[in-house]
Amino acid sequence: MTASDDRPEVTIRGVEERDVGQIRELFRTVYGSDYPHRDFYEEWWLKRAVYADDLLLLVAEDPEDGRIFGTATVLFDAGAQSDLIAEFGRLAVHPDARGRNIGNRLMQARLRAVHGRIHVGVVENRTVHSFSQRISNKHGFTAVGFLPLKHVFGSRQSIALHARHFDGALALRRNNPRIVPEVHTIAHCAMKNVGLAFDAIVDEESPAYPSGAGFVTEELDSPRGVPALIRIERGRVHRREVFGPMRLHYGFFKLAAVQATYLIARQVAGDSGPGPIAGALGFIRHEGERAVRVFELIAATDDSVRFLFNRLLDICADSSFDYIEVDVSAHAPRMQRTLVELGFVPAAYVPAMVFHDVERLDVIKFVRLLVPPDIGEVDLLPDARVLADEVMRMLRRQFVLPSIAEAVHRLEVFAGLDYDQVARVASACLLREFTDGAHVFEMGVPADELYIVIRGNVEVRLEPHQDAAVGEVGPGESLGEVALLTGEPHSATATARGDVVVATLSREVLQAMIRRRPDIGVVFYRNLAIGLGRKLQRATGRAN
Repeated sequence: MTASDDRPEVTIRGVEERDVGQIRELFRTVYGSDYPHRDFYEEWWLKRAVYADDLLLLVAEDPEDGRIFGTATVLFDAGAQSDLIAEFGRLAVHPDARGRNIGNRLMQARLRAVHGRIHVGVVENRTVHSFSQRISNKHGFTAVGFLPLKHVFGSRQSIALHARHFDGALALRRNNPRIVPEVHTIAHCAMKNVGLAFDAIVDEESPAYPSGAGFVTEELDSPRGVPALIRIERGRVHRREVFGPMRLHYGFFKLAAVQATYLIARQVAGDSGPGPIAGALGFIRHEGERAVRVFELIAATDDSVRFLFNRLLDICADSSFDYIEVDVSAHAPRMQRTLVELGFVPAAYVPAMVFHDVERLDVIKFVRLLVPPDIGEVDLLPDARVLADEVMRMLRRQFVLPSIAEAVHRLEVFAGLDYDQVARVASACLLREFTDGAHVFEMGVPADELYIVIRGNVEVRLEPHQDAAVGEVGPGESLGEVALLTGEPHSATATARGDVVVATLSREVLQAMIRRRPDIGVVFYRNLAIGLGRKLQRATGRAN
């Protein structure tokens, strides 16, 4: 209570059936019609929650008049049945009760209630304010990720993901995960926040799954296809790469109850009818939020993996979904690499999140946005801000690869690089746009970037107001090679002629990539030298 508040302290207790109406009205008061978890507006669902084993629902009650001022839940089905994961969520505190410490008391009560029942707790905190983030931090939860535009509260809003470990969960953790470079910063921050020494191995060598062909797809709409999929799953259960709250062996009717779908890939068998099943991808559609969560991958052949994810992206685009989320093993670099190449970004890293065989595995949450990453203003505490900045940096790069892919056949710096090498370099670039007359860079200004012209033309002058240009660089060519290699200030001024789009690559990022992939460095530096030589020849010809 505040000093000026002489009201008695609220009572925290378990929900009873008589509370259903008040809980529903509380959510309407706090969130209006925009709350993404619509079940809390349904009386029948709230009555079920009173008696459910997979959900703990608490309320904060005024002991004088029985009015409910707050409520919060723990969802025990946030992961598969054996994962011992719970989500601390669905918090609502009435505006009239702000300042009475209700949020903190509800969290304390939830922590007492889950003692001995879970290994990992997660909280999805809103980012329009830091209220719930502060409660999470106060009770031992720390930031492990930033999920951009995940939920719909009227408009799409981002989430700061926090986690806490219980009862020796980290002692069961499998050490030395193998992660692709794009995951490194997120993993390092998350491990530091939860008190772990960074022990991941950065894997630059594992290739993505190949692009498969010769498949047709269908959706599992009856129990008949389940036995065939289970036979495939049994052969690969020791190397699961995708995790989620459901599993095929829960049964078709359980899957149907939560609106889970399996997208099946079959081999094309010509006129003889449907061919054998090559793989399946399980996912849940959240229609109100225009979001999809992948929860299981079953694959008999490697070339069905990428095919299934590509088909899922097509389905989501056709159905106007905005957000896709996949939980991937931190010990599965091929799957990580595949998702990066398909435009997913690592948005969270949760150590020891899932239980597999006899140990707990770290999980990377990959996110694919099908809308522009305009997150607006967010209110983040420092531990979440670092993660959000990294996720947004990668999201901006997500839009670079398609632009470079369209122009790669005429980009000199990529000559001689194979698809994987191009993807690695492109994913390290950022796109920038310049209007007619704008300076791409100016003479004498410190430089550490290479500029690759994607569209338009750039004029180069030794003096900004020099009558004659010493050269013009068009699509496919690069600028700033000398500054990139030496670190010295630019020796000329480059000006956009018309609208110009360039991809930029910083010296620091390039050097770090080439230390890991010298095969890229040999070809890339050779191409830079060839391009620079051609421009010097053109400039010499003009001078003569």
